[in-house]
Amino acid sequence: MKILAIDTTGQTASAALLENDVIVAEYSIHYKMTHSQTILPMIDEINHKIELDLSTVDYIACSCGPGSFTGLRIGAATAKGLALGGNIDVVAVPTLDALAYNVFDTDAIICPIMDARRQQVYTAFYQWRENELNRLTQYSALAIEEVIQQAKSYQNKVIFLGDGVVVHKELLLRENNFCFAPIHSNLQRAASVAAFAVKLIEKGKVIKGSELELIYLRKPQAEREREQKFKEAEKC
Repeated sequence: MKILAIDTTGQTASAALLENDVIVAEYSIHYKMTHSQTILPMIDEINHKIELDLSTVDYIACSCGPGSFTGLRIGAATAKGLALGGNIDVVAVPTLDALAYNVFDTDAIICPIMDARRQQVYTAFYQWRENELNRLTQYSALAIEEVIQQAKSYQNKVIFLGDGVVVHKELLLRENNFCFAPIHSNLQRAASVAAFAVKLIEKGKVIKGSELELIYLRKPQAEREREQKFKEAEKC
């Protein structure tokens, strides 16, 4: 089974190929470039280096959010284009699930946090039970203070990871039970998207490219600002 996975939900653009439980190739860039500039060339580079014939790919695994609105749409467009062009099925992998999957088999609570700006993060809480990663809460956009209070309520060690850690690390360091995933496991990875996709495929959670839907936890900033201007105009 071959799975081509992509993740463009945050600042990191990442692509990977999983074949028969082996990550054959992975290419990630965390740099000041738009994903529209990077993701297709990255996939092309993987194809060239390992002589991949896209017609032999069984599934396209796409990180489907939450995350950057622009990044989500670029990833979805890429996945749909590859899937429809090659008649390949798609696996929609929630970004927070794949991010939490970076941390394996621990007794601690796992809390991925993705920077959503305005002192908010996209998050959910997870825990490993009997070799299965279980999500304990709904995907949410929360103020970092709310996340901290919820994390403390578990009265357990909590491992934080994601690009929100860098933004809010000073606050998180105040709590003795909080710790952080190592650098190599801290950000989104297409390899984790591919690995988590295997679990979803086993459960029959496979769709056509045209059926791919993204997880948005709040409206785009431009739309929120437009609504705010309308409200202010109505008051005048």
